Amino acid sequence: MSTLTCFKAYDVRGRVGDNLDADIAYRIGRALAQTLSARSVVVGRDIRESSPVLLAALVEGLRDAGAEVLDIALCGTEEVYFATDHFGADAGVMVTASHNPIDYNGVKMVGAGARPLSDTTFREIERVAATAAFGPKAETRGGHSPVSARAAYVERVCAFVDPAAIGPLHLVANPGNGCAGPTFDAIIDHLQARGAQIRVTRLHHAPDANFPNGIPNPLLPENQPVTAEAVTAHGADLGVAWDGDFDRCFFFDEAGGFIPGEFVVGLLAEAVLESNPAGKIVYDPRVVWNTRRIVRDCGGEAIMSRTGHVLVKDKMRAEGALYGGEMSAHHYFRDFMYCDSGMIPWLLMLERLSRAKTCFSSLVAEMRQRHPSSGEINFRVESTDEVTASLRARYEGCAETVDGLDGISMEFDSWRFNLRASNTEPLLRLNVETLDCPDLLRARVLELSEAIRAAA
Repeated sequence: MSTLTCFKAYDVRGRVGDNLDADIAYRIGRALAQTLSARSVVVGRDIRESSPVLLAALVEGLRDAGAEVLDIALCGTEEVYFATDHFGADAGVMVTASHNPIDYNGVKMVGAGARPLSDTTFREIERVAATAAFGPKAETRGGHSPVSARAAYVERVCAFVDPAAIGPLHLVANPGNGCAGPTFDAIIDHLQARGAQIRVTRLHHAPDANFPNGIPNPLLPENQPVTAEAVTAHGADLGVAWDGDFDRCFFFDEAGGFIPGEFVVGLLAEAVLESNPAGKIVYDPRVVWNTRRIVRDCGGEAIMSRTGHVLVKDKMRAEGALYGGEMSAHHYFRDFMYCDSGMIPWLLMLERLSRAKTCFSSLVAEMRQRHPSSGEINFRVESTDEVTASLRARYEGCAETVDGLDGISMEFDSWRFNLRASNTEPLLRLNVETLDCPDLLRARVLELSEAIRAAA
């Protein structure tokens, strides 16, 4: 085995029994411990049926390399991040396929302090695992201990808000039978014990490897009505839904309206800057005008980063940024090891709603009006470079600004677009936004879509 096709841009993902199995998981564990010279490694897993088997094999690989394994069992990815830092471990590993199809699984890895692995390090782990270029087994085999960091984790995430300032609010929570339910319950108990007035309606709450209500991926439009309808049926103030490993969360207003990711970034930037008005906020280049306006109005500094969790985290660390947000619902916080969290955002949103004493839809009404956007539109093409070059040649002569940080971004007097290639698939991803003009948005989306298809 000289190559492993399950290694992607930043993590491991594959179809179980095809390009990911227990042998490969063992190799990954052995390679990670060897490459990082890791003496202790935190591990955790999601609810998928294959996850216990893959984790057990990965643990054997870690132990054979001499690493002590600290096992937090069923959890969310961010709990592995937290526990890696909390226990002072040399690395953290989460077995999860998040929102991928039911026959998939994967591995997410971080280094000490929950720092992302560099590309060089990640590729070395891939090389060692693929070629089985292992040294001799450790003279003293590593141990395997069950541990828990949940209480400390709950304390950390709840420290982002004042529980006594929250409520009264009614929240619909939909973990989608993924991992979020038990962790959510621990957070709610902590908040209520400290004065938060929160009433919760739970949907699809229990973790279930069979995913009887479908794979939890609330970003897909077809998966959104169940949460939206529950919000209106129960007269709730908002709804929150998570993906499988809850490193992303998604919001619905009191009318069941889905809140687009760029508006969530704006609201969270505003919440963070209220107590740190001169802080730095990192954002991705796909949809930007709303975020830039809010950060400017709050006295902060907006800094653009290329898309992708490793890149955003690196930019935040370099700048000392308070918060980083991607429209894809990844939200990163300086005071959470610069890591992404699917729990901190809804905590901040509850406090924001409580202090504003208004409904959720009112908080985003102005954003929707001032900054209409298309949402991400995907095009499957053979050559992303050729199509991108064609669009650049067609539009750059009349653009006010052209930026090549991540794909191409072009700004005009009243509209803007970003076109970038996917890191993992032969796709071009288009985002378009305008100033106060839905009709112009529709026209530009149609025009750009036709141009992309013609170039392809």
